[in-house]
Amino acid sequence: MLQKIDLNADLGESYGPWSMGDDAAMLKIVTSANIACGGHASDPETMFETLVCARENGVCVGAHPGYLDPMGFGRRVIPMAPAEIGRMVAAQVGALQAMAKLADVPVRYVKAHGALANHAASDAEAAAGYIEAVMRIDPSLIILAISGTQLEHVARKMGAPCVAEIFADRGYLPNGQLVPRDQPSAMIEDPEVAAERLLGFLETGRMPTVGGDAIALDAASICVHGDSPGAVAMAQVLRARLTDAGVILAAFAG
Repeated sequence: MLQKIDLNADLGESYGPWSMGDDAAMLKIVTSANIACGGHASDPETMFETLVCARENGVCVGAHPGYLDPMGFGRRVIPMAPAEIGRMVAAQVGALQAMAKLADVPVRYVKAHGALANHAASDAEAAAGYIEAVMRIDPSLIILAISGTQLEHVARKMGAPCVAEIFADRGYLPNGQLVPRDQPSAMIEDPEVAAERLLGFLETGRMPTVGGDAIALDAASICVHGDSPGAVAMAQVLRARLTDAGVILAAFAG
């Protein structure tokens, strides 16, 4: 069984008076935090507060850019040329880097959110636009990519530092893509079911899929969504079950 892995969550997704998730609780559980940076969610104060909380809990920090679609929470594709995607991502990563300077915490990696992540996972040109922008901002920033997707393949081809992730609470299709959220089996809501699936993956390197055979994936990080109603309970069970199995939870960067 794989003995060491990262546990990450999408956080900092509140906006003004609107609150999303329990970041303070999640930051006591996870080892890396993907912090929204003004695209699908967040604002300067939310970014700053989440960054400070991450620093105080010793959690590694990454930027979590998404489509500029707060009304749709970044889960709708906005048609854009690859270079436009790059500039959009650059603006958001830069915003988080600026707030991180004020919070005295380094930004170590970048992970795309929602529809942007899914688009870059299946479209090599979109992935290249995204990755090129990140590399020009800071070539040491790690691309956190869904395992086995175009985003991972293109990042490695372009020479960008890249780490692959799997999802604890999302269903997989036989082609390695995530089950769309509007379809059955998209979300795994039972923490024990999610934990058993993860332990099986860590033992075999194969991920069960919906409607097909298990597929081989490689991963150095596990994502649990911070915006789900049972996110904290899910993360707590996953951490406990992994630790009990002898798996060391540690950030992949920093």
